[in-house]
Amino acid sequence: MLNGLINIYKEPGFTSHDVVEKLRGIIKQKQIGHTGTLDPNAEGVLLVCLGKATKLFDMLVGDTKTYEVVLLLGVTTDTQDVGGNIRERRPVFCTEEDVRRCLKTFLGEQHQIPPMYSALKQNGKKLYEMAREGKEVERVARPVHFYEITVMKIDLPRVWLRATCSKGTYIRTFCHDIGEALGCGGCMEHLIRTKVGTFEWKNTFKLHQVKFLADQGRLEDCILPIDKMFNSLPALQVEPQGNKLAWNGGYLYPQQIRGSENPPNWTDGSDYRVYDSKRVFVGIYRYEAKKSYFRLIKMFYDGKAG
Repeated sequence: MLNGLINIYKEPGFTSHDVVEKLRGIIKQKQIGHTGTLDPNAEGVLLVCLGKATKLFDMLVGDTKTYEVVLLLGVTTDTQDVGGNIRERRPVFCTEEDVRRCLKTFLGEQHQIPPMYSALKQNGKKLYEMAREGKEVERVARPVHFYEITVMKIDLPRVWLRATCSKGTYIRTFCHDIGEALGCGGCMEHLIRTKVGTFEWKNTFKLHQVKFLADQGRLEDCILPIDKMFNSLPALQVEPQGNKLAWNGGYLYPQQIRGSENPPNWTDGSDYRVYDSKRVFVGIYRYEAKKSYFRLIKMFYDGKAG
């Protein structure tokens, strides 16, 4: 089984689920999942985890995301993007300065009401299923955060924006809310996700490229090994006598860590990449100074002792 991550460029017309299903066929492996849905008409970075890397979901879904979006003012739709049914058309009287001033009010923490056309569940049923039945229910506003909103171009009624935001943010709703704040309505015309955490669109692979590499027997060229995702964490290697403890997720004490006779300044509460004595990646451990040991946070060892 292959373990690792592929930075996929999702092309428009595919759902995120479509991408996973196609990869299962290409790679011949069932244990595959993505870490953040993109709408069918949207494109850009979609992180796909293979095998034991699916344990990374809870670590990756919280990453900030950066989008480039085209906002169309003067039009509102039921889906909050141009693919939906038009609800209203309004004249656009605002100026470029009005747009820039309005956007500044969206920086920082906001409370966003999720759209009806979303996969969120209410009373056990997905919102988009209710929307397709012509129902609209009250939704609770959720906190989101916009870290950056940059105007790339304005040619009214269109505005080109780049936004970096927290998990759970709906860019369609962002566009809708800007339109409402400007008094003319608005919807999302086009969306590209350019970055998720540290993963950027320029390092992505399209499905046809993955298939080509698979046909050539070179899948490893597009798969990022699990431990490489934690390059920002310091690496530790255990001594041979500590292997079994590490493989089984046990506590690791300083004497079981290579180089502990001259230990670095291990920081209380900090996480470390841990490898066994043969440099096989085991998992993420956290140092607890009071107890003077490393405690397992996330295990990735697959039972092969290198």
